[in-house]
Amino acid sequence: MNSDPDVPFSPQDEPSSLEKALEKNQDVKDKLEDCATDLSAFNEKVKKGMTADDPSRQMEKSLEKSQSVQDEIQKSAGKLDEVNEALAQEVGGREELRADLRESRKELSVTRDVLSGAQDALAAAHETTRQGTAQLERLRATLDRMGDAVITTDLCGNVTYLNPLAEMMTGWRSEEAKGRPLQDVFHIIHTQTQERAPNPVETILQGRVSAGLAPLTALIQRSGKIFNIEDSAAPIWDQQGNIIGAVLIFHNATQATDMEARFAYQATHDTLTGLINRREFERLLEQALLSGEPGGCQHTLLHLDVDHFKIINDTNGHLAGDELLKQLTGILQARLHANDTLARVGGDEFGLLLESCPLEAALRVAGLLRQAVNEFAFSWKEETALKLGLSIGLVSFGGGENPPDILRMAEAACHLAKEKGRNRTQVYTAEDTRIVQLHGEMGWVGRIQKALAEERFVLYSQKILPLADGGQDGEHYEVLLRMLDPDGELVPPMAFIPAAERYGLMAPLDRWVISTAFTQYIRRHPHGKAMGTCAINLSAASICDESFHEFVLTQFAFFKVPPAGICFEITETAAIANLAEASQLICKLKEHGCRFSLDDFGSGMSSFAYLKLFPVDYLKIDGSFVKDMINNPIDRAMVEAINHIGHVMQICTIAEFVENAETLEALRTIGVDYAQGYGIERPRLNELLSTDFRA
Repeated sequence: MNSDPDVPFSPQDEPSSLEKALEKNQDVKDKLEDCATDLSAFNEKVKKGMTADDPSRQMEKSLEKSQSVQDEIQKSAGKLDEVNEALAQEVGGREELRADLRESRKELSVTRDVLSGAQDALAAAHETTRQGTAQLERLRATLDRMGDAVITTDLCGNVTYLNPLAEMMTGWRSEEAKGRPLQDVFHIIHTQTQERAPNPVETILQGRVSAGLAPLTALIQRSGKIFNIEDSAAPIWDQQGNIIGAVLIFHNATQATDMEARFAYQATHDTLTGLINRREFERLLEQALLSGEPGGCQHTLLHLDVDHFKIINDTNGHLAGDELLKQLTGILQARLHANDTLARVGGDEFGLLLESCPLEAALRVAGLLRQAVNEFAFSWKEETALKLGLSIGLVSFGGGENPPDILRMAEAACHLAKEKGRNRTQVYTAEDTRIVQLHGEMGWVGRIQKALAEERFVLYSQKILPLADGGQDGEHYEVLLRMLDPDGELVPPMAFIPAAERYGLMAPLDRWVISTAFTQYIRRHPHGKAMGTCAINLSAASICDESFHEFVLTQFAFFKVPPAGICFEITETAAIANLAEASQLICKLKEHGCRFSLDDFGSGMSSFAYLKLFPVDYLKIDGSFVKDMINNPIDRAMVEAINHIGHVMQICTIAEFVENAETLEALRTIGVDYAQGYGIERPRLNELLSTDFRA
């Protein structure tokens, strides 16, 4: 019998020797029985023969012998039956054994199938494990190459992994930190309070939502080094949707924080003197107003104007003027208390806020300041020392007023002090204000209105130069408003524009500029010629004028000027002060194809925060950064930063106040798109340019 468990048993197997013997014995038995039967029949015949004939002794003996043989045959047959029966029992046992073997083989076959299935499952599990390990290795390699630091934790908030950057920033090796609570490895504090900052992973594991660090968060390295960081954190889920841990991703924001602080400082301070600028001064003035009581006189504002500054500036140059302002700043600050606020609010003008200071005490402070300036003698490059004076306008206030009114009161009082002979202090009174208004700004209202009626406004044009090779086709220029006095002489724009802005005359001036610029555009860019880009300034008054949008569309339709050829410029200050209106106007006119430029960008504290809210096409980098960028690395850094941010947002950049070839080349190196300034072209009468263009 085949005992190989892998060979299945079949009923047709070859018979065993025992079975063959049994079969042979059966054949012999059958033959013996046949012989016995034949012999018995023969004996009967013999007996009958003996009866019929005379018996003989010989036949009788043969019969006896035959009978004996028959008996022996029968005995042998009986024994053979016993043998066959024993053999049959043996064969029966073998059949039972064979049946048991068949059952065992069946069980072995089932066991083999189960074992084969287990082997397949084990192989599949091994392949899954191998693929999972490979995927984990790829994930770990990816995390190791990330530019951000990565920490993962388990469900209890214990560290499970740090990538190399996280190891560097925390000072912990991944194997060393593994199993430790996150707060031991990721030690964070609030930079201002120095208290431990909330752990975002705890928030995630409790609330099952993503979280981030609070602003002004710093990471303390194991060695004590501090990094300003920004981060985000999220839960880690398994395939069944259960949270199994958290992942924390953070990066070193120290450089960005320092740059942001530098930008904030630049936005609130005057770069020359280090004093706060006019915008920040107005904000502090507004805070003082909120703390005062209506009708009270708790605070005093002084407006200081340096006498004869223009003479020094014009005679010795801007460098001398700048040096004088820096020295005067030190002299004035030396006479003030720590809680007094001194600001540079103009070219040679300072503002001083004395909080909780009544009029009498403020007058004493004003006297000390004038005395200090009078005793100061300024000399430049061994020139004769010049004596200076200080004209001061002073106004006391409590609550209920608004900052622009108080500033105008102080400026008006200062203007009257200069008219009365300079180097004196003038206290604001209502009567003096009327005089200043009649002989000052109110006089400009009448002159502006008369100039409009007599058509004594003209447009000048200044080229905007593309700096990259293969720049845009057609001219790119800005139109500039100029006023002529009755004698035909040009009036400086800053002489009448502040008064026009203050007394609501900019809206009609803007409309005159647009109509005139459109008229000149179709002459300068006739049909069939390359389309130019004409930049037109808009005031805050026009931005807030609900009918202005329809007026512009009417002008486009009337003059047939392509909207894509017009770029409206809005100053950053006007845009931020009128955020909703500016954004709405920009979107409406851009739908018709107009372009927009954000002017004087970088001069305000909110520049970068609000830039993404305005879909503009150009950023005009504030000229105060451009003009001195060759000698001032901070100014150059500001230009580079604004240019980079503009390009990240796919906005073209324009540098203003480009006055020389060196600055122009530096701008090209930085990658600024356009440049504008006296170093490229001085403003020219636009109608003359149109004649040249047609020629």
